[in-house]
Amino acid sequence: MASPHGTLDRIERRILAELQRDGRMSLVALAKRVGLTKTPLAERVRKLERAGFIRGYAALLDPDKLGAGHVALVQVTLERTTTDVLEAFNVAVRTIPQVQSCHMVAGAFDYLLKVRSRDIGEYRRLLGERISTLPGVQQTHTFAVMETVKDDPFVAVPDGGRDPAA
Repeated sequence: MASPHGTLDRIERRILAELQRDGRMSLVALAKRVGLTKTPLAERVRKLERAGFIRGYAALLDPDKLGAGHVALVQVTLERTTTDVLEAFNVAVRTIPQVQSCHMVAGAFDYLLKVRSRDIGEYRRLLGERISTLPGVQQTHTFAVMETVKDDPFVAVPDGGRDPAA
């Protein structure tokens, strides 16, 4: 099983890769793919879950079919980057369901948001009513996504020769 540094053996890496491709796969099918029997496989999966390598299982949804096909990337600059302002922003941004991801970044601005909405009109309302009124926001810059070339929800499972933390 994984060490405290996150090193996985070959079978554990294979389990993670297979489950990431199909989280609904039965334990019997998964066991066959990784070369184990069901009981030891089930124990390894439970250990990977307990260790936090597997955070959960979910379905991948089609944003276009759900009316959330418009994507905007938003640079957010705060008035100040004191701990209280950062914490208040972090708490508040988590309450906006259309913000699919929020990353604190180092550089010319403080946060980068990925925002999904129905269309540019809905996005403009979100920007004016929710995003620009988040705690500490000084300014925003929006980049409307014209085409998504790659938006992969999967994490590359490192090979055994490298430490994933390195």
